[in-house]
Amino acid sequence: QMMKHAWDNYKRYAWGLNELKPISKQGHSSNLFGNIQGATIVDALDTLYIMEMKEEFKEAKEWVEKNLDFNVNAEISVFEVNIRFVGGLLSAYYLSGEEVFRKKAVELGEKLLPAFNTPTGIPWALLNIKSGIGRNWPWASGGSSILAEFGTLHLEFVHLSHLSGNPVFAEKVMNIRKVLNRLDKPEGLYPNYLNPSSGQWGQHHVSIGGLGDSFYEYLLKAWLMSDKSDEEGKKMYYEAVQAIETHLIRKSSGGLTYIAEWKGGLLEHKMGHLTCFAGGMFALGADGAPSDKTGHHIELGAEIARTCHESYDRTSMKLGPEAFRFDGGVEAIATRQNEKYYILRPEVIETYMYMWRLTHDPKYRQWGWEAVEALEKHCRVDGGYSGIRDVYNNHESHDDVQQSFFLSETLKYLYLLFSEDDLLPFEHWVFNTEAHPLPVLHKDDGNKEENQK
Repeated sequence: QMMKHAWDNYKRYAWGLNELKPISKQGHSSNLFGNIQGATIVDALDTLYIMEMKEEFKEAKEWVEKNLDFNVNAEISVFEVNIRFVGGLLSAYYLSGEEVFRKKAVELGEKLLPAFNTPTGIPWALLNIKSGIGRNWPWASGGSSILAEFGTLHLEFVHLSHLSGNPVFAEKVMNIRKVLNRLDKPEGLYPNYLNPSSGQWGQHHVSIGGLGDSFYEYLLKAWLMSDKSDEEGKKMYYEAVQAIETHLIRKSSGGLTYIAEWKGGLLEHKMGHLTCFAGGMFALGADGAPSDKTGHHIELGAEIARTCHESYDRTSMKLGPEAFRFDGGVEAIATRQNEKYYILRPEVIETYMYMWRLTHDPKYRQWGWEAVEALEKHCRVDGGYSGIRDVYNNHESHDDVQQSFFLSETLKYLYLLFSEDDLLPFEHWVFNTEAHPLPVLHKDDGNKEENQK
């Protein structure tokens, strides 16, 4: 019902545009997608399919066939377009077998290739898809590319090579690892900034939240997606987790485990909502950890899940803030006005879903249901779902954006949390960072496509 409310209103007021403004009942365009249109449609395809919303899926597919156009003179975020558009199209293809999705995914993948034309092969953050000219975010340290952005292309690009027969996509992302493996890591940690011209780190900031997050997720998932044959990805992941445990994971005086941010050797005792995905990641990786560590990784996942649940529970609206702190006598609370908002983000619910599937402890479903009730009470408006400006306030101040990831991730993870484990089972599917399921590529199965059909 929530998906239907979100989708129907998008269709009514913003069809074909990127996102919906549910209060002003019109389209919302983010500069992340340049003037490519239809982000919500492409992002929601697999959710519609999984929820068996067949009519809606059919309308979405027809829109993609007729209207999804990449021949635009526009500068886009390589990372956002990859995880939402390429990821969304790949998933829609693997779930439905409809050729149009495969064709569009490969076409878009080809348009992203010029981003890698740098001295090191570390891609630019921004790319004009008509001219092929790239650049980095002007605010990024010393002209650097961002770890989470260039580190979150691997899953999609390996699948693009698999589906197109063109090895160039996989080669581009494998080269990124080569560059990273040659570099010295401060304390075994990966800084968030890397200069694509010099191949050297920018300032030594480390975060498992924004700017870093999905890089770590993709190391683990690259190994899982390769049917556990990508030993390099596996090694990089478990070594990174070791360094994170040593240098970033701390326990508050009240007993809450959190992941701090590292700035040139000094810790900032702050955790972002984005960082909350890590609970699910640690649990998902528990199985491949050294045998004496499996239980420890599950426990770590459970502790992060509990901390993130506390960040929700300690607000008036029972929805978590963008970032929360463990200093100056507060625990799991946002202390700065610009960190008190909630934009329909999925990461906490994502961790509940993984923890439920991997432990079947009923509290994760209970916590997920609390989130459903809070979303219905505070974020649902007449024209869709909106983010909230201050989760500690008793009166809603809506931000008037229904993010495409609300349909792609938040609602999908909730649906999976309350579904049976055989819906998209983990042994066959790996979720990209936008919750788009991609199939595990089995070693013995070069012509997997033929077999799937």
